[in-house]
Amino acid sequence: MAMKRGLGKGLDMLIPTEPHGTKEKKNGDKSTTVTGKKEKIKEIIKEVEVIKEVEKEIKLDINLVEPNREQPRKQFDEDALIELADSIKQVGIIQPLVVQQREGYYEIIAGERRWRAAKMAGLKEVPAVIRNYSEKEILEIALIENIQRENLNPIEEALAYKKLIEEFKLKQDEVAEKVSKSRTAVTNAMRLLKLDERVQQMLIDDMISSGHARALLSLDDKEEQYKLAMRVFDEKLSVREIEKMVKSILTPKKEKEETPKLDFLYKEIEEKMKNIMGTKVSIKAKDKNKGKIEVEYYSQEELERIIELLERTQNVVDM
Repeated sequence: MAMKRGLGKGLDMLIPTEPHGTKEKKNGDKSTTVTGKKEKIKEIIKEVEVIKEVEKEIKLDINLVEPNREQPRKQFDEDALIELADSIKQVGIIQPLVVQQREGYYEIIAGERRWRAAKMAGLKEVPAVIRNYSEKEILEIALIENIQRENLNPIEEALAYKKLIEEFKLKQDEVAEKVSKSRTAVTNAMRLLKLDERVQQMLIDDMISSGHARALLSLDDKEEQYKLAMRVFDEKLSVREIEKMVKSILTPKKEKEETPKLDFLYKEIEEKMKNIMGTKVSIKAKDKNKGKIEVEYYSQEELERIIELLERTQNVVDM
């Protein structure tokens, strides 16, 4: 393991040594030697010197390196990998992989895309740094690396959040903090997992956008979600169009019915109730036999007064 020390090497340059004996300066009864100063400084430096371990980059046989099975990212753009492989052939791998030693192999913590491109480029060895992390830390690092590079599709991202929450007992705000996103963003991402699996796959395959997917979340019927998702793809519908379609499904238009006009009797009843309650009263008829009565109030005190009035009326009726 390489070690790094500070200050010691340049000491002789700061305080030159005297080859023959010691030079002495006198100041009254006090005298100080250069050698004495040098030894004193050496002692001080020895006390405060910090020894820092330097992380060592090594070369690993590419066949001894394997991807992390818990890697959030499951799909890799083939064209992008070919471009990266061509770059690696010319300049090599600039940033080393981060790996963890396992029994008989090295597991990738960060850099699977570089490893895949290196294999395509025909490299026999890859630069790597070996570190030791817990399973939770490995997942966090893989997730954060991919999210920061925007390499995860929305479903992969949602599944990674779910794993951090369910398996590692993190809260949504803790996950949000780790990936530098808002809690709302994490919540909205995870909601996509409520979609029909066929719709999730369409999102992965870029057949629909995240905006389309979020609009479809309002539908509980999975079959309805899939049918509308297919319409989005087939008819190239916009997010706004699909939102309107979802709204029309959730709130079907009722057959227009002419609202019966309040006759003179209703108006008279409204006035009587207004005088009794001391506030505005409206009677809204749905048909000849049904309707509703609305009593308005303008403060908490007025509401309490109306309730008290109704209670007194009820007591009178019970008597």
